[in-house]
Amino acid sequence: MHETDYIIVGAGSAGCVLANRLSENGKHRVTLIEAGGSDTALNLTNFFVHLPLGYGKLFYNPAVNWMYATEPDPGLNGQRDHWPRGKILGGSSSINAMVWIRGHKADYDEWGAENPGWGWQECNAAYRAIEDNEAGADAYRGKGGPLFISENRKGLHWLVDEYIKACGQAGLPHNRDFNGAEQEGAGNYQMTIKDARRNSTARAFLRPAMKRPNLRVLTRAQVTRVLMEGRRAVGVDYLQGGQRHELRCNAEVILSGGAINSPQLLELSGIGNAGLLQGLGIPVVLDNPNVGEHMSDHQGINYTFRMKVPTYNDILRPWWGKFLVGLQYVLTGSGPLAKSINHGGGFFRTRADLTRPNMQLYLQAFSTLLPKAGERPLLTPDPFPGLSIGLSNCRPTSRGHIHIQSPDPLAHPKIVANVYSTDHDVQEMLEAVKYVRHIAAQPALAGLIEEELRPGPAVQSDAALIDDFRQRSGTVYHHSCTARMGASAEAAVVDARCRVHGVDSLRVIDASAFPNLIAGNTNAPSILMGWKGAEMLLEDARGSRG
Repeated sequence: MHETDYIIVGAGSAGCVLANRLSENGKHRVTLIEAGGSDTALNLTNFFVHLPLGYGKLFYNPAVNWMYATEPDPGLNGQRDHWPRGKILGGSSSINAMVWIRGHKADYDEWGAENPGWGWQECNAAYRAIEDNEAGADAYRGKGGPLFISENRKGLHWLVDEYIKACGQAGLPHNRDFNGAEQEGAGNYQMTIKDARRNSTARAFLRPAMKRPNLRVLTRAQVTRVLMEGRRAVGVDYLQGGQRHELRCNAEVILSGGAINSPQLLELSGIGNAGLLQGLGIPVVLDNPNVGEHMSDHQGINYTFRMKVPTYNDILRPWWGKFLVGLQYVLTGSGPLAKSINHGGGFFRTRADLTRPNMQLYLQAFSTLLPKAGERPLLTPDPFPGLSIGLSNCRPTSRGHIHIQSPDPLAHPKIVANVYSTDHDVQEMLEAVKYVRHIAAQPALAGLIEEELRPGPAVQSDAALIDDFRQRSGTVYHHSCTARMGASAEAAVVDARCRVHGVDSLRVIDASAFPNLIAGNTNAPSILMGWKGAEMLLEDARGSRG
């Protein structure tokens, strides 16, 4: 017998949930392996991890960030895009913008149509079990679960109300809960923030579980391959402190590295496109060309305005403003530092004949047009009152891919995003940016706006608007589907129970296993993957014992 039953690779949004649930009954020995460090070590970087608005300081910080970059993309006028991913306990839930969005009900019914157990009814029940929602329990929200969700109704910038009014004047009604009966509308976002601190999965799920003697957490340990005996996963190799280690397990290996690291690790372990693997000298365990393919992501852009009234720029830019909001945060746990910058937002349809929203909005009483290279200066915004209305597409049809380009496990994979590679995606983004201007032109906002700064009033024709969003837009960090779930290996990598097709004792449970991309931010459905994936593992373990 080996020293552990389950090995979980990656302590991110799904991995921390898995570690909690698999170790909960005390019957299983669980080892969680994370390439990054602890989120509780006493250092300045971790201060910004826990400070809600501090995530801007983590955007380009290799201490907690994998710092991925795409290949030059024709859809972005030949530019590379920066893809930050969390490299720390909590994964990307430790560096993200903390918006809690489940997605549309129809997204999950699409999942469940081919994958039993993943329909809306089952997923809604799981979300209600996960949540401790400040707004209280109802048919959609949960109360008493391990993850506190802030209702985020207090202390918002007053411009959020004006934005909601402007959306109403533009035909988009107020929606108090995007995770409720309907997704469409404008309102404020629920957040994974608790007691004025980031509520990552490390804080909500892993920290309580680490008190259990049957859970071991290894940090700064990078898994380099899954150990295979024939077509059965039996453990992993990993590097820690410059030394190679081997860890074997009695039950299963679970990859929870996310949409980049999980397909990378499958390919390094001989599972993927046989031609690619052979060309790199990697012995082929299983030929499945879907590994690393079907990559889906949301693309976003901001329209930015100079305002006639003060915004967060006015208080966060000067040194004395930083001092005041810092004092406010320390003394009262409130103020701009206690929140994400995306106070408001919404979902809308670019055409009336659509049955559900295809675009997401973000309202920021804030602007950062003048950043230094390699910086996202949320704590030092523009030196004038600015406001941004951002949007992202919910259901893009463009597909990219992620593949290793070297047998070296420490080398970054090649990321081809293929942004705006379909006419559908270009056309709906064109319709969407026109709607942003329509919102800004409504009476509630128009009188407060001095001028549009980006893209600016000179950009009017369809061709100019398209060129602008190709030049200025980029990922909103929702990469998924690269080890997608489906009924067979002909079009998928894992089955409905997250088991890798054609391989025993190996599962992928994270955003890479999404059957398709949901409409909205992906942290919530990644946590859902961990929650339901753990249920399936425990059910299968009970079944194997008869």
